[in-house]
Formats: sequence, structure tokens, C-alpha cells
Amino acid sequence: MRDVRMKGFAERADVEEVEAFLAEGAGPLPAESVALLDCVGRVLAQDVRSRFDVPGFARSAMDGYAVCGADTFGASDYDPIALELRGQALPGRSFEGRVERGQAVRIMTGAPLPDGADAVVMAEVCAEQGGSVSVREPVAPRQNVGAAGEDIRAGDAVLRAARRLRPQDAGLLASIGVASVQCVRRPRVRLVVTGDELLPAGREPEGPRIVDSNSVTLRGLVARDSGVCLPFEILPDDPGPIAEAMSDPEADVVLVSGGSSVGVEDHAPRLLSELGSLDFHGVSMRPSSPTGVGRIGERFVFLLPGNPVSCLCAYEFFAGPTLRARGGRSRRWPHRRRRLPLARKIASAVGRTDYVRVAVERGAAIPLATSGASILSSTVRAAGCVIVPRALEGMPEGTEVEVLLYDEEESE
Repeated sequence: MRDVRMKGFAERADVEEVEAFLAEGAGPLPAESVALLDCVGRVLAQDVRSRFDVPGFARSAMDGYAVCGADTFGASDYDPIALELRGQALPGRSFEGRVERGQAVRIMTGAPLPDGADAVVMAEVCAEQGGSVSVREPVAPRQNVGAAGEDIRAGDAVLRAARRLRPQDAGLLASIGVASVQCVRRPRVRLVVTGDELLPAGREPEGPRIVDSNSVTLRGLVARDSGVCLPFEILPDDPGPIAEAMSDPEADVVLVSGGSSVGVEDHAPRLLSELGSLDFHGVSMRPSSPTGVGRIGERFVFLLPGNPVSCLCAYEFFAGPTLRARGGRSRRWPHRRRRLPLARKIASAVGRTDYVRVAVERGAAIPLATSGASILSSTVRAAGCVIVPRALEGMPEGTEVEVLLYDEEESE
């Protein structure tokens, strides 16, 4: 078989072509049952309907006295109406009995409205004396009463499929007695980190060997995109272990860091073409042009360049949207966006998509670098990035651009 590595990159695919290929093939994974306490951040696989009214009973909206509203008509400060006090109702403890005309029951906020009562008069306009309560202000029937089902009715679709659950959504599910929900399964991700020169994260650099940083970055990005990383270890530049890791049957997505280009130690492209399909190898973008995309069975495999910035860039364009789609989320980049003028021009080339790191200072975007794919610190100095579409030959100073911000909220 011809070695796909050594053909070089005579042709490179457009970014949009690769994105369209992934959008067509990467749909949501099957559903799984998720416990209520673990469901925040997960994506619903089906509508949730309530089997109950919420609240399930008429209840008091304030502290006061449950009465028949008609008994209070005409009450005033000058002519209070006295009612017989029959007892009290507390949250979770109903009044055992019935409120008849001319009677009242002391009631707390959230307590069930006693049978026979149809209104609650607030405590501030009442006064107890002995076995009675005097009312100085009239209330209409249903006043200060929360009706059964006023929040949720039995049969209502309270949450729709494809919704990413928020804390308040989980609270609503608890209120209708749900113990677990069907959610899209989170994609399982196999990291395949290769390189004889790499030391595990946490070690110190020594001699010609460098510390692996890509796996640390990728684990954080995978978690952001709701994926689950499977156990992994750094692999030598040996085709056997690399092929075994790429074929992991537990994985839904495989991320190969390093060995994606056309050098003699870049085994991943050849292995992917033999194990499945190497659908793209070489993309017209900067950085990350050696990126590869393919499949092994139902698994998507991304060949991410070893240079840290290229690895980050390729992930954001291709792997991140795929992971989010597999988990039922939007493919859209999950960054805050801000429109700012460029402090100086960005040079690019027609036919190539550029990922440009920018700082934000004094209300302007300052390009940090358009090259230097191994300079990871540039992504730390950057506030975000600007994407230059392939149709543009750069962007002049002063152009208003959309900055994709790395941080979830404004820094101090």
C-alpha cells in the first residue's frame, strides 16, 4: 500500500468542506438514564411531561387567616368583623376539619387551604383575642391563594428534548417527582498522545525531551464540550501501540496529538487510512494545516498537529463541534463574542483560513502573532481569537472584527 504520508500536501481541503463533512455525519449519541442529581449540564433526549399538578393543592400565599371571603365584606378599621378561630394550618400539616361561615383558621405561607375557605386575609390587618380574630380589611374569594396547578398542570411538557439542563431545570424536575431523565450520552474520548520526545505532564523538562502539554489542554477542552476522557498514556512513535489505541472500541471520538504530518515518524495518517478512512489530510488554514480527519467504523478520528497552538486551533474548528454535536449540543463555538476594531492590520492570503490570537486593550483587538504554532504562551497572553475567512486577503487596521473570547466572563 502506498504510504499516504509521503505524498505531502499537494492539495489542501477548505475549512468549510471539512466542517460540512463533519456536520453531516456527527449526530447525537443514543440516550441513557441520568440521575436527577447528576443531570445539570446534560442534554435531554426526549420531552419531559409532568404527571402531577404543581402545586397539588390550593395553598396560602402569605401568613394570615383562611376565611370565607364573603364573611369579610364591609370590614374596616372602624368596623372590624369578628370570626371564630378554629385552629391552624401549617406547611405540610393541613387543618383537619372544615371552615364554616363565620369561622377562620390561622394559616402560614405554603400551607394547604382548609376545606370551606376560599381566601386568606393577611395577618397585618387582623388581631386575635381569646377564641376569635377580628378582620379590618375585606378579601375577595381566591385572594392571596395559590391555586392547584397554577405552576404546572398534569400532562404539561415542562422541558423539551435537546435542552441543555440548567440548575433551575433540575429543580423543576424535582418538583414533579422525577428521579432520573433520559439524556444524550456524553461522548467518550480516547486521547492518543504520541512522541518519543514527550514526558508526562507534571514532570520537568530534561535534555532534548519536552513535557506533554497537549493532553492537559485537550482534557480541559473535552470537559468543556461535555466529553468524557478515557484513560490514556503517552505512546512511543511505534505503529503497533498507536493503531491499538486508535481502534479503542470504547471511544466515540479519537483525538491523536502529534504524528499527523508527513514525516517518517508520523504514523497516524497511514494507520487511519488502513484501519478506516482518512477522509481529509491537510487543510488550507493557519495554523493547523497538517490536520487530518477520518473514521474508524462509527468513530470519528482527528489527527491534531503536535504544535500546541495548532493542536488547539484544529480542535476548536473540527473536534470541538463534533464532540458537542455527539453530545446533543450545538456545533457553534461556545465562546462569548465581542466586536472590536483592529489596533493593527492582519496579513492573510486568499484561499486560506487564519486563526489569529489577539489581546484586548483599550477597546481594541491587538493581533499577537500570525505564525509561531509552537508558542503556547501566545494563547495565554491572548484574550481570544479572530477568524480570517479564506475569501479575505487580510484585514486592515481599524476593521471591526468579531473576537471569540477565551474566558467565560470579563476579567477584573
